[in-house]
Amino acid sequence: MFYHFLYPLKDIFFGFNIFKYITFRAAMAAFTSFLLCVILGPFFIKKLTLLKVGENIRKDECIKLYNMQPHKQGTPTMGGLFIIASIVISVSLWADFTNGYILICLVSALWLGLLGFKDDYRKLVNKSSKGLSAKSKLFWQSLLGLAIGVILFNDEKFSTILDIPFLKEIALDLGIFYVVFTVIVIMASSNAVNITDGLDGLAIGLVIMVVVSYSILSYVTGHAVFSKYLLIPYMPEAAELTVFCSAIFGASLGFLWFNAHPADVFMGDTGSLSLGGMIGTIAILTKKELLLLLVGMVFVIEVLSVMIQVFCFKLTGKRVFKMSPLHHHFQVAGWKESKIIIRFWIIGIILLIFTLMTLKLR
Repeated sequence: MFYHFLYPLKDIFFGFNIFKYITFRAAMAAFTSFLLCVILGPFFIKKLTLLKVGENIRKDECIKLYNMQPHKQGTPTMGGLFIIASIVISVSLWADFTNGYILICLVSALWLGLLGFKDDYRKLVNKSSKGLSAKSKLFWQSLLGLAIGVILFNDEKFSTILDIPFLKEIALDLGIFYVVFTVIVIMASSNAVNITDGLDGLAIGLVIMVVVSYSILSYVTGHAVFSKYLLIPYMPEAAELTVFCSAIFGASLGFLWFNAHPADVFMGDTGSLSLGGMIGTIAILTKKELLLLLVGMVFVIEVLSVMIQVFCFKLTGKRVFKMSPLHHHFQVAGWKESKIIIRFWIIGIILLIFTLMTLKLR
């Protein structure tokens, strides 16, 4: 909104020219979403507490046996509501809405936020940890991915060529299969964040690392000089996603203020499905899909731990991990919750640094 209303006034006063610059608007988007999250947080937490919108922890044998998370029972959830609200308001204020990529990301955020809200609401009504069925979640996630994939496939400016990290002369053109690839990326990223969201601040901290990397990747991808120098595909539309990534960063940082151990509120599926989906959408739009596997490696490992556990248990009747996802394995092994969180964050920071290094390792 500021870009559209204030930037045209540059002819009257040169100071308004600052709204042209993506770096300025990105910084302001981060600050705005952080401030909104910190301001809205106490209000939402109070309302959620009054409405008794509390967490229902898993009642399986491991939780009972090790008595790991009884303090989390009843903690307000659906904190994703004020994360999404902060992002949407901030982006609305600072982004360029003539850029179609911004609109796609907003739709992704709201679509998956609504899906997560429905899941959280069903858990609340049923007073259990069971919400929507896995099939139902996957259907609505895949529908969003399909819509985005079809839109991009029919966009003449968008390439279906898959950029391979480390290799500047090798690329893979997926053609029509890029639509399927889009569905997989969005579904996988959305569910990966959801699965990882099991300890105070764990998932939101890792989300911060991922969006910091994609803020930089978006900017250099949309910058003619930097993209040429780094030998990466130049996509001018992707630069505006720096503003969107910065808004996610600010909101995530603001949410971490309340979600740090011991948490005052949880994001719930409302937040985790939406944040994961936004990250996947941004990875697609910036043509940095495969780098998501690197910078989001902790999310990948968490998902794999669940898949391995389920597969092995069905096949042999034995568990590979003491409990899945992986963070619960370490918890059952006796690690303190804060130690698990910090060590996973450290790994996330290392992956962030290595991901940015790939820009020159080509």
